[in-house]
Amino acid sequence: MAKTVKPFAVFDIDGTLIRWQLYHAIADALARHGHIEPKTYQVMRDARMAWKRRSGGDFKDYERQVIETYDAVIKTLSHSQLEEAISAVFDEYKDQVYTFTRGLIKQLKNDGYRLFAISGSQTEIVAMIADYYEFDDYVGSVYERGKKGFTGNKTIGAREKDIKLKELVKKYGLNMGGSLAIGDSESDIPMLELVEQPIAFNPEEKLFEHARKKGWKIVLERKNMVYELEKADGGYQLAKTNVG
Repeated sequence: MAKTVKPFAVFDIDGTLIRWQLYHAIADALARHGHIEPKTYQVMRDARMAWKRRSGGDFKDYERQVIETYDAVIKTLSHSQLEEAISAVFDEYKDQVYTFTRGLIKQLKNDGYRLFAISGSQTEIVAMIADYYEFDDYVGSVYERGKKGFTGNKTIGAREKDIKLKELVKKYGLNMGGSLAIGDSESDIPMLELVEQPIAFNPEEKLFEHARKKGWKIVLERKNMVYELEKADGGYQLAKTNVG
C-alpha cells in the first residue's frame, strides 16, 4: 500500500500569528532588564515613534535600528540573560494572536496538515511558540553561542524562506499537494510562491501589490472583524467574513 503523504502549511510568525514583532519585543525586554543603555534605547524608541506618527520614518527604518541595537548588545550578554528576556516575552505575547491565523492553525491540525513556522525572530522564542501551538518544525534566526555568551555571528531565518521551506519539505518527505503558506511581508513572497494556496495576511504594500498581480487570496483582520478577499472578474470581491 502506498504511503499517504500529509499536506503541509507554513506560517510566518511576527505580524501573522503574533500581533507584534517578537524580535522587537525582546529588544524592549533587554532594555527593561538594564542590558541596553538608556540613550541607545531612546534612539530605537524615537525611530519607532517616527514610524507610528508617519513623521518621516517608516517601519524599515525602525526595524534597522532595532537590529543594530540588538546586534550590538548580544555580544555583551550571557546565555541566561538572553533566555530571561525571551522567557518574559513568550509569557507576555504567546496568546496575543490574530483570530484568523489561530483558527487556521486549529483547522489545519484537524485536517491532518503538518505545520511549519519560518521566522526572522530568534530561534529560541520561535521554538517556544512552535511548541505552544503544536507545530511540527520551525526555522528562526540563530545567534551563535560561545562558551558563556554570544559571538555576534548570526544566521537570519527570514532570508531565503523558499530555500528553508524546501529543506523542510525534503526533511519530512512531503510534496506541494494541498500546500498552504501565509505571510504578511515582502520577505514572505518567495515562500508564498512555492505553495498551492498562498495567503497574504494584512499585507504590507509590496506583498499586497504582488498578491494582487498573482490573484492570491488576501485576508484582512481589523479589530473584531476578518475579511477574506478572493480574485473574481478581474478584481477582488469579499468572499467571507467572520460574521454571519
